[in-house]
Amino acid sequence: MDLTPKEIVKYLDEYIIGQKDAKKVIAIALRNRYRRMKLPKELQDEITPKNILMIGSTGVGKTEIARRLAKSLDLPFVKVEASKYTEVGFVGRDVESMVRDLVANAIVLVKEIHKEKNSQAIEEYITKKILEKLLPPLPKMASEGKKAEYQKSFEKMKAKLLAGELDNLKIEIEIPKSSLSLEDTNLPPELARAQESIAKIFTLGVNKEQIKKEVTVKEARELLKNEASEKLLDMEQIKQEALQKAQEEGIIFIDEIDKVAVSSSSQGHQDPSKEGVQRDLLPIVEGSTVSTKWGPVKTDHILFIAAGAFHLSKPSDLIPELQGRFPLRVELDSLDEEALYKILKMTKNSLIKQYQALLSVEEVELEFEDEALRAIAKYAHSANQKLEDIGARRLHTVIETILEDISFEADEHRGEKIVIDKAYVDSKLGEIVENEDLAKYIL
Repeated sequence: MDLTPKEIVKYLDEYIIGQKDAKKVIAIALRNRYRRMKLPKELQDEITPKNILMIGSTGVGKTEIARRLAKSLDLPFVKVEASKYTEVGFVGRDVESMVRDLVANAIVLVKEIHKEKNSQAIEEYITKKILEKLLPPLPKMASEGKKAEYQKSFEKMKAKLLAGELDNLKIEIEIPKSSLSLEDTNLPPELARAQESIAKIFTLGVNKEQIKKEVTVKEARELLKNEASEKLLDMEQIKQEALQKAQEEGIIFIDEIDKVAVSSSSQGHQDPSKEGVQRDLLPIVEGSTVSTKWGPVKTDHILFIAAGAFHLSKPSDLIPELQGRFPLRVELDSLDEEALYKILKMTKNSLIKQYQALLSVEEVELEFEDEALRAIAKYAHSANQKLEDIGARRLHTVIETILEDISFEADEHRGEKIVIDKAYVDSKLGEIVENEDLAKYIL
């Protein structure tokens, strides 16, 4: 969390082209959370996060900005679609499930952090287990001479094991018989707990049952990791930390918020399901306590980022109470030809690098000339203008069309270097982009 707004923006620049205003707003919002945590407790409770409303077409980087940040800073993050809550009924029942999903995400996150901290102890547990299989312990009544000899053999075997010399050796290990997972985070907590109790009754005997499996030492290492984690990690502490992390650092990204806005152009026709969803979202965004099967979670300090294209409606079409809960508004720019070119050329894990890596598996070296990249950006931008504007996502369909034949015949080009030039791009895309009817189906 200890990153300055400038450092946050610099990190985002590696993955997302442009959108400086959006990056700046979200960087400040995250830094303010860090600043809040440094204040006295009574003042901390008073300072609520300034939720953000992102306005922009699909594919311009709204979700990517939030997702990248959450991933880099190890923050619990969940993305939901506001429109999915309309499917349940007129009032969009159980919007609280988004908070339960956030806690589930936080538990996974905190568990990984604890595994990392205890990695040495976990490794030692696994090593000891495997060595016991390779070299069964001596009986307690063994003589001192036998014990010394055993210790010598044990140390030799341990050195070989750690050096990876025994990786292909087969051993028989016992692992708990896995039970069928019936977990559903969307259930209300009372039902979830009841379901858990029923599952325990049905799997009581099953979980105690151990199954023997003959595997290599290398495979045994992976299979014993879960057992080691269960034995060595304090699950109660993980649960408490996860609840705290979800409350204080969690980010909920509510996409398609414009789909639940009631457009003023609908001539007074109110859609109760849309307004119902907004009214259900309101207490969660305002701050309330949500019951989860891990414990109660306060939503007062969760950062909510709402996003939508707002083509058919305006942010002012949302109910006033909800508008007031998203004080920070930022509009994201549509991607022009230059931006699409930079996305291909300059981002850290660009599509071009991804396709080059994929084809290198088949020993095919793929190279794109600069002019070819500019032509791809031009065609993608042209398709966005003529058809629906889907932003950077158009690059996926355009590049897939260009590389379709090469990818299909990759085995015939093993050991070759294939250079994609402007002429090749033109031959693959020129006719499709010009013919609007064709472009609709292919791009």
